[in-house]
Amino acid sequence: MSAFPLPRRRQRHLTAALLAGTLLVGGLATAPSATGLATAATATTAVRINQVGYLPDGPKRATVVTSATGPLTWRLRTASGRVVASGPTVGRGTDAASGQPTQVADFSSYGRTGSGYVLTVEGTVSDPFDIRADLYDGLRSDALAFFYHQRSGIPIEASLVGSAYARPAGHLGVAPNQGDTNVPCQSGVCDYTQDVRGGWYDAGDQGKYVVNGGISTWLLINSFERAKRAGTASALGDSTLRVPERGNGVPDVLDEARWELDFLMRMQVPDGRPYAGMAFHKVHDAAWTGLPTRPEQDAQPRELHPPSTAATLNLAATAAQCARVFRPYDTAFANRCLTAARKAWTAARANPAMYAPDSDSTGGGAYGDTRVTDEFYWAAAELYATTGERAYRDAVTSSPWHTDANAFTSGGFSWADTAALGRLTLATVRTGLPPADLRRVRASVTAAADGYLSTMAGQGYAVSIPATGYVWGSNSAVTDNAIVMATAQELTGDPRYRAGVLESMDYLLGRNALGQSYVTGYGERYSDNQHHRFWAHQYDSSLPHPPAGSLAGGPNSGLQDPVAQEHLPGCAPQACYIDDIGSYSTNEVAVNWNAPLAWLAAYAAEDDCAGGPAPRVSAR
Repeated sequence: MSAFPLPRRRQRHLTAALLAGTLLVGGLATAPSATGLATAATATTAVRINQVGYLPDGPKRATVVTSATGPLTWRLRTASGRVVASGPTVGRGTDAASGQPTQVADFSSYGRTGSGYVLTVEGTVSDPFDIRADLYDGLRSDALAFFYHQRSGIPIEASLVGSAYARPAGHLGVAPNQGDTNVPCQSGVCDYTQDVRGGWYDAGDQGKYVVNGGISTWLLINSFERAKRAGTASALGDSTLRVPERGNGVPDVLDEARWELDFLMRMQVPDGRPYAGMAFHKVHDAAWTGLPTRPEQDAQPRELHPPSTAATLNLAATAAQCARVFRPYDTAFANRCLTAARKAWTAARANPAMYAPDSDSTGGGAYGDTRVTDEFYWAAAELYATTGERAYRDAVTSSPWHTDANAFTSGGFSWADTAALGRLTLATVRTGLPPADLRRVRASVTAAADGYLSTMAGQGYAVSIPATGYVWGSNSAVTDNAIVMATAQELTGDPRYRAGVLESMDYLLGRNALGQSYVTGYGERYSDNQHHRFWAHQYDSSLPHPPAGSLAGGPNSGLQDPVAQEHLPGCAPQACYIDDIGSYSTNEVAVNWNAPLAWLAAYAAEDDCAGGPAPRVSAR
């Protein structure tokens, strides 16, 4: 997470006046593109669709921005112009989040595959799109490839990513780097150094944060664990991803997760030291580096920041999950994970109130968190699901989060709100919870999913967050809520939840207030100037744009960076976004945003999800 003053520079943007309004043409509205051009504004069509396309048997809806009060006629045309379906739009009124008058065209009943389809409404034409079963196969791979790109401590190989993205290993103590093989603590924190090489760079900066790495690791492993239950894990298996470990007999998604798990365990305070078993909260530069700065060219000294209870419980939870899921593939590593998890749990119980402060934000994000009861619940759930031991079960059932409906919030789970992760594990992994307790846990998942569907039904763009929910990383709230809906579909077999997941993908890929795909490389107009120190083409033409599959943080009505403040005043919440490298509060990338995108892409890409509900979790 980056946040630091930025110099003024040439911008690639639209004016605030263009972004704030729409131009009505014949009753239909044409809204400006979020990306724009340096010399003139481009316009998106008033017919907003998923610019990548739709699954043959999935929902197919478009949002039409129009001042018309009565129904309009939509027509679905093939690439040759032939009309293959038609019908009336349904009014939705003024959408609170976008401020736009909207109607919805529903062509879900049409299921023939093809490319180059367009939807026309009163002469206005949508962007072209496909209808095909393999729609999400490429995104499944690209969204996961993001993590290899973000690896620290290893060369990124041209043979795997292409020459534009290849780079030497960063932060291995090779000049001008000063870490991460021998990193000292901040002054007064410890009197020794620690080898904390490896892991993923968190976001646009080159810090590494245990709490954000924890939830991201959990999501990657959970994606595989869910696919294994559904019988579709082969799509995430060995030699399915572009990683150097391919061909080693271990599913590639687990290889990727292990790169971060090894780092997380290196962040554990060693035996014989004060607070042994705790985890350092983060490691990053002593001061903010400028843009652009390639990882291997970072000359800043690195520092370990004080251990925290939240970080320690992230380690306990993810290492316990590791022990369960890795055991069939690497018993020794699974045992190592379980040892680390138990040690972290014991240390956190002994030090339950070591909080990371919000003030610790020089050179890296603070990730402050002064409420850790949710992390205790999550870690206990993972340890119980892995070991079945009574002590961990008692920690689960005595937690106030075990019966608190607020484990699922309208803004989605996050690195600071992790109770939902424990609830999802308890709902889907076989444990010894009493049947009545298990039914209640599962009912809480479906109730949360029902709430998200209700929110979507009341909006012109079918988004699972309310108009007040467009905060920093709002796109991750959309993806995280969709994971809850996908889990509800797994538990019940109800196709309504699957439809909610797919419509959430529609929002991310162009069916939104700006007609903007937030995923690089996907759609007609996609984000490609995300805030990042190496993928910084906007600043330095010799550097690349972000790779395909990178998710932008999304609209943020808080306007918490100078670029957003200058160019987006007065924006409607869903329009508070600009594809500019300087807008770190709307346009950064982060591992905890790409992880749920990868989870959802894998879910959407499954054949059984394209044709019907996945197998239900058995009752027990």
